[in-house]
Amino acid sequence: MTYVRTAAGWVYVAFVLDVFSRMIVGWQSSTRMFADLAIDALAMALWNRKRYGHSVVGLVHHSDRGVQYRAIRYTEHLAEARAVTSVGSRGDAYDNAMAEALNSLYKHELIHRYRWDSVEDVEYATAEWVSWYNNDRLHSELGYVPPAEFEAVYWKRENTTHPAAATT
Repeated sequence: MTYVRTAAGWVYVAFVLDVFSRMIVGWQSSTRMFADLAIDALAMALWNRKRYGHSVVGLVHHSDRGVQYRAIRYTEHLAEARAVTSVGSRGDAYDNAMAEALNSLYKHELIHRYRWDSVEDVEYATAEWVSWYNNDRLHSELGYVPPAEFEAVYWKRENTTHPAAATT
């Protein structure tokens, strides 16, 4: 979760990042930093995975110890999805390095370049940035291809290698 200053006040943005593909699979913004913000981002991530027929059973969900991610309602959503929870150790900044790196990229590539007037401005720009990040931005860790392309190649190979995977 990160925050953005606007002329209308603070906007909080939560992302759900797939560590394997570096794809942002869920995100949400709000003027309040409550558990619902994290829950809505998680719901989007789960919906995105399921709409392509990918099982989320056994998914490992890693987060820091923020109250939004430790909330009973949030952990219930993870349990319903049959996801495995992983929580960073206390006081270890490296445990959440990927999330912090994503927030830094988001702020460097988008947020710090403009003056933001409203929540809606941040939401529209974030939606465009997430689309660009997933479909066009090259990632060195992925062999200099965008996350969407990396995943497409992976799933094509998996469905070819394991024909049963195409039907589940």
